[in-house]
Amino acid sequence: MSLARLRGETVDARLWTPAEQVDSQALTQLRNIASLPWVAHVAVMPDVHFGKGATVGSVIGMRGAVSPAAVGVDIGCGMGAVRTSLTASDLPDSLRAIRSDLEDAIPVGFAAHDGPVKPQDPRLRAEVTELLEGFDDLDPSVKDLRGRARAQLGTLGGGNHFIELCLDTDGRVWLMLHSGSRNIGKTLAEVHMARARKLKHNRALVDPDLAVFLAGTEEMAAYRRDLEWAQHYAMLNRRLMFELYTQVVRAHFPEVRFDDPVLCHHNYVSEETHHGESLLVTRKGAISARAGQLGVIPGSMGTRSYIVRGLGNAESLHSASHGAGRKMSRGEARRQFSVKDLAEQTAGVECRKDGGVLDEIPGAYKPIEQVMEYQKDLVEIVAELKQVLCVKG
Repeated sequence: MSLARLRGETVDARLWTPAEQVDSQALTQLRNIASLPWVAHVAVMPDVHFGKGATVGSVIGMRGAVSPAAVGVDIGCGMGAVRTSLTASDLPDSLRAIRSDLEDAIPVGFAAHDGPVKPQDPRLRAEVTELLEGFDDLDPSVKDLRGRARAQLGTLGGGNHFIELCLDTDGRVWLMLHSGSRNIGKTLAEVHMARARKLKHNRALVDPDLAVFLAGTEEMAAYRRDLEWAQHYAMLNRRLMFELYTQVVRAHFPEVRFDDPVLCHHNYVSEETHHGESLLVTRKGAISARAGQLGVIPGSMGTRSYIVRGLGNAESLHSASHGAGRKMSRGEARRQFSVKDLAEQTAGVECRKDGGVLDEIPGAYKPIEQVMEYQKDLVEIVAELKQVLCVKG
């Protein structure tokens, strides 16, 4: 069961973390969410923290409404992990060459490919072609981003996104990555968030950032169209990066074999039935954890990550955390820590150890072990991973 309840005017939010461990800004956001007239259920994950517009680590079920801010600006952001046939003994003493090849194959930060990447897998190639053909159906405000959206498919981005090479407790090598819908998803999200704030039914909201679209309206239909396209874009972006990643690994280990990937969104909308009621469920910084469903919950660039299997907890709307969750802002992390701290906290990991990624230092995140302890009734651990290589933008 959840650890605490937070009272709202419409429903109580259920927390899978002690309320006293949640910062005051996030608690205010959660109370505002739980006071929306359309809300049916609010579940709060143990990695919860204050977010832009709506709280990161929140799962919100609404009746006939959806708040774009409750999805987040990086629509479709999520995780992927692939187990390989390699073991720790197959890896060289230095992983620098593999990291360099990865950074050459997959652009990071604001970088993009010179042109559209053509997938080798014919099924993936067909999906990418179909997706890009649908670009003209998106909101006209993004028409100038067509070329950028094409060139950014198969790219990592920056911030907390990463590519990792990991070992599980049996010494098996895993590939893992965290990525989103790049600039196109962010732009679409911001367009619709601004549009929602201007609608008449949202004018009395305590927090205008929580503005919603209502089912049956043109505005909702336009948002759902763009949202679903961006969610698909984000998933194809991950799959395309995995194709590029496996090519790099195969160049170093020609005999390597790869299992099917575990893939999951953690910023998205889904139509679901909970407690006998059809709802629009937003997960912002949370994954679906239906009974038997596999997912990925990462820590930080110096801590452990987990492959999990959902337990189908009805009170959490079949959800679990999306990661460790930040315990301090990026600015605060830069003020509190030094590059020396970063090097110490990422010891043994082949990765950047410079000021450009200081705000991603493990010390800026909640302890992933505590997060996993709080959600033992939401997921079971299938594999425990520790990175030996990490690429960040």
